[in-house]
Amino acid sequence: MVQNIFAGKKVVVGVSGSIAAFKVAGWVSDLTKEETIVSVVMTSSAAEFVTPLTFAALSGNDVHTGMFCHGKEDSMAHISIGRDADLVLIAPATANIIAKLACGIADDLLTTMVLATRAKVLICPAMNSRMYSHPTTQKNLKSLKEVGYTIIAPACGKMACREEGEGRLAEWDGVKEQLAQNLSPQDLQGQRVMVTAGPTREPFDPARFISNRSSGKMGYAIAQAACRRGAQVLLISGPSSLACPPRVTLLKVQTALEMNDAVLAHAANSSVIIKAAAVADYRPEAVSEHKVKKEKIAKELILTRNPDILLALGKRKKKGQVLVGFAAESTNLLEEGRRKLLEKNLDLIAVNDISGDTTGFEAESNQILVISASGVETLPHTSKLHCADLLLDRVQQFLNKKP
Repeated sequence: MVQNIFAGKKVVVGVSGSIAAFKVAGWVSDLTKEETIVSVVMTSSAAEFVTPLTFAALSGNDVHTGMFCHGKEDSMAHISIGRDADLVLIAPATANIIAKLACGIADDLLTTMVLATRAKVLICPAMNSRMYSHPTTQKNLKSLKEVGYTIIAPACGKMACREEGEGRLAEWDGVKEQLAQNLSPQDLQGQRVMVTAGPTREPFDPARFISNRSSGKMGYAIAQAACRRGAQVLLISGPSSLACPPRVTLLKVQTALEMNDAVLAHAANSSVIIKAAAVADYRPEAVSEHKVKKEKIAKELILTRNPDILLALGKRKKKGQVLVGFAAESTNLLEEGRRKLLEKNLDLIAVNDISGDTTGFEAESNQILVISASGVETLPHTSKLHCADLLLDRVQQFLNKKP
């Protein structure tokens, strides 16, 4: 698996005549930075809003603007552009271009190319809210869905025409995730994956609590990667500043007891459970209803043990369910990992070395030791998102009964 799902992929971006075309210039720039090979096809109307030179500079490739404006070697551009594409993205898609595609009209390079391609086609509508809600537009969008095109719903808000409503071009973060999903293998389709992430906070008064350094980055990356691969993902997260990945269901909790209740309530319906959260082992025995003045804080804090959620999951594990644990260790990684694998009835355990600056808590990258009954494997030091994908490769092997 490549580290970056976009790297080396061929994406054709079709731009039609809308003021939102200027936003798509930023999208092309971002895809190019991800090492995507981007080809831009513009309608004549689109060129009135953003010049082809802009897209050429951002993509690093020639921009295609018409059926007959290229040399002899490009006389079949309407066929060749989409032939090798991994994906076609039409953004912004006006009511006019949507109507043409729904009716199979091919009167310019963009519509002809879409009709000829066999790549996946994603369409991002952008238009006045009244135009978008018109029955004809809705009928056309339904027709495009029926032939297999993916429609990315527009956002709701104030538009250039000063009206407010549904019809704004969708935000790039969500569109980019949709592209990533379409470029990813759908080997987790039909799986219900529960992921836990982040720390827990164990209060002893309304202002103070016990916690740890977990940022939630690894758990959120696993949820994002699993969703890209087609899984239905529930992310149960302790306190974190991270944004929930698109199309992932997020359930927020604060304490270990809250996480325990949430996890056990959803465990039976999950085919895969990945416990990446750093749950506090102990909580204060007494919790004050009001803030304790510093002069009255006891010098000794009495703690009580929190439930071991992973141990409970191991005891309840159903046949065919895959259970993955995480362990944050600074010494004896292999020994501690093997002990917890057996003690908690896990299929896999990912051991994090938290002694370095580039792995473990708060870091952008990670390197994990993966232990199962069949062996030990050290995954490469890489980004947390790629690390998540590598871990899911191993999970997928268990789902195929090929550990």
